[in-house]
Amino acid sequence: MALLRPGTDQKERGYAKMVPSRDLCFQLMDRYGMWENIKAHSIMVQKISTLLADSLRDAGENLHTNLVTAGALMHDIGKSLCLESGEDHAAKGVEICLENHLEEIAGIVGEHIRLKHFDEKAPISEKEIVYYADKRVNHDRIVSLDERLDYLLAQYGRNEDWICQRIRDNFLQCREVEKKLFRKLTFGPEELRRLIE
Repeated sequence: MALLRPGTDQKERGYAKMVPSRDLCFQLMDRYGMWENIKAHSIMVQKISTLLADSLRDAGENLHTNLVTAGALMHDIGKSLCLESGEDHAAKGVEICLENHLEEIAGIVGEHIRLKHFDEKAPISEKEIVYYADKRVNHDRIVSLDERLDYLLAQYGRNEDWICQRIRDNFLQCREVEKKLFRKLTFGPEELRRLIE
């Protein structure tokens, strides 16, 4: 199994376990039948996540970039299977991570749709970065939060008020995450497309 050793600063944060390499992430995508369009989406989420993690580290945040990269690549590892079965793809992704002894990214995968706990004043976490990056990508294109919200409402809202409200509430939280991430950066959310594409 191809793994990466976290650096000393990550050990201090509790990441003494190994983090899956990019190669292993792609092997697992193939093993679990990830569709090519979902793979392309995951790669774009990873590009945003890694840019944010690197930039935030440069700004003084104590983040594990390899953990962010692996978590972003694997965030939709269960999605292709669940599109056919109807299961919750975040929960399925956690199950896949645990089956493959990837406990260190299971939490990121499990919370990429909704964060369980968000504290504006706490240090920025790897989960928050991947959660936010996922909300900025439609298929494999970087979009604004408004564009992504419109897409998710149309795709998953099913004209059910309670579902649409849950999606809107989640995006209110995502806007707070965006403020938290970008207040330390020298570029704004609107510049992500230019910096990556």
